[in-house]
Amino acid sequence: MNQQLSADDWTAQGLKALARNGFTALKAEPLAKAMGVSRGSFYWHFADLAAFHAAVLKRWREIAAEQIIADVEAAGDEPLRLLLRRSFGTRLDLERAVRNWAAFDASAQGAVRAIDRRRLDYIGELLQQRGLAPATAQARAQILYWTFLGFALSGPPVPATRLQALLDEILRMVSA
Repeated sequence: MNQQLSADDWTAQGLKALARNGFTALKAEPLAKAMGVSRGSFYWHFADLAAFHAAVLKRWREIAAEQIIADVEAAGDEPLRLLLRRSFGTRLDLERAVRNWAAFDASAQGAVRAIDRRRLDYIGELLQQRGLAPATAQARAQILYWTFLGFALSGPPVPATRLQALLDEILRMVSA
């Protein structure tokens, strides 16, 4: 690469490596090699590996929750339906990789707990907007989130037409 790399460039490469190869790929040397630069560039932006890991987890939380929520809110119409389509309709390699990392690392575990809470709260808000009582909304949000996690951690993708039928049924179930 001819241009100078930023911390964001390293973080983006870290997310790609994490999704493809798991958390053990989050090391300066293999990332530098993949980017065609020296490790010195890595250490220019991050004091150590822990600081880099913290930046990767922060960026994951931004794209896996805050960015999705902002997009759903900006679209306005049918936010729960849009959230379901967006959450269940994308590749979830990164989700699986971070959750696997969390089984071995306290910082990753904290990030997963924080994102789980944020997502649950948001789903609960959407269900309350649909007229459900707060306690019912929270219970259904939890069930819906467990459904998402099961989907995220399960095997091969579901064909688009089958997925849409399942999402329609999920929406009926949590909204009834």
